[in-house]
Parts: sequence; C-alpha cells; structure tokens
Amino acid sequence: MVFLEIEMKENVAVPPDQLDSKGLLLRKGIILRLLDDIACKKASKEHGYYVAVTTLNSIAEGQVHELTGEVIFPVSFSCTTAKPCKGEILVGTIDKVLKHGIFLKSGPIQNVFLSEKMMKDFKFSMAEEPMFVNEDQQSKMEKGTKVRFKVLGIKWIEWDRGFQMLATLAGDFLGPI
Repeated sequence: MVFLEIEMKENVAVPPDQLDSKGLLLRKGIILRLLDDIACKKASKEHGYYVAVTTLNSIAEGQVHELTGEVIFPVSFSCTTAKPCKGEILVGTIDKVLKHGIFLKSGPIQNVFLSEKMMKDFKFSMAEEPMFVNEDQQSKMEKGTKVRFKVLGIKWIEWDRGFQMLATLAGDFLGPI
C-alpha cells in the first residue's frame, strides 16, 4: 500500500462540557473529537484508509451552534493515509476458503478475493477443512495461512467505506508463506 501524507480541512463540533477558558483543554477537546470523526470516516476513495492524524496545523475561531450549544471550529490538519494500488505485492491472511476461491484480509482491507482461476497449480480439496493444495510443491492454503499476492483490481465500495480487491498468484515468489 502507498502511504500518503495529506492536508485536510474539517469542521469539528465540540460539546459545551468540553469547553474551558484554558486553551489547553479546548485544544484537547478538538483533537479528541477530530480523532473520533476520522475513525468514523474510516476511508475515502480519493485518499484511501485514514491511518493517523499527524499534526494539527490550525484552528480557526469557533462559532456557536444555536440549537445544540456546540462550538464549530474550522480545523486544518495533516493525516497519514494508506491507499492500495493495482499491481502491488501484499501479504494477507486467509479468512475463508470456498470451492471457487479464497477470501483474505490484508491490513485494513477486509475483502480480498483470490479466485481459483488465479491460483495455477493449486486444486481445491475438501479434507477435514476446505483448502487448496499444490501437490508438486507440497504446500497448502487453508484458513489462517499467510499468502503473498499481487493486486489485480481494486473497487471502492461507498456504503462500506472501504475497498475490495481481486488478487492473483501469477508472478514470482507469490503464494503461501
């Protein structure tokens, strides 16, 4: 995944109970609310997954929201993000094994699909547990196995606020680790 450092601007609403005449507590309240807001967003199509807020660049003067009493502060901050790219090599853990392929998890990405057609030399086997086996190299892929794979395609899913990926084992040094 590509890690990016981006600058963002956002309005942060601070509840009245977190307001204080001392600037330090106000700054702490803004930072806590900002971290909570970023965690709820999870990711964006443009930036990828939000990893960490690195710096708080500026806080503009706040305005009171009349209905709730919250104070809205325009905030500028820097954030580290991780965005998946087509063609890169990643490592994932097998989450589910089906006859037609494998679902993996890799970092924040919960939906990586590796089709049986993209696993040359591996055949599905229904022994005690479902798995894919390669009899030539005497290796197997079952739930919990770590797999090095290449990203074949990426799709942004708006309702889930995350990415789905298609993977392949076509390439050198790809497969179970």
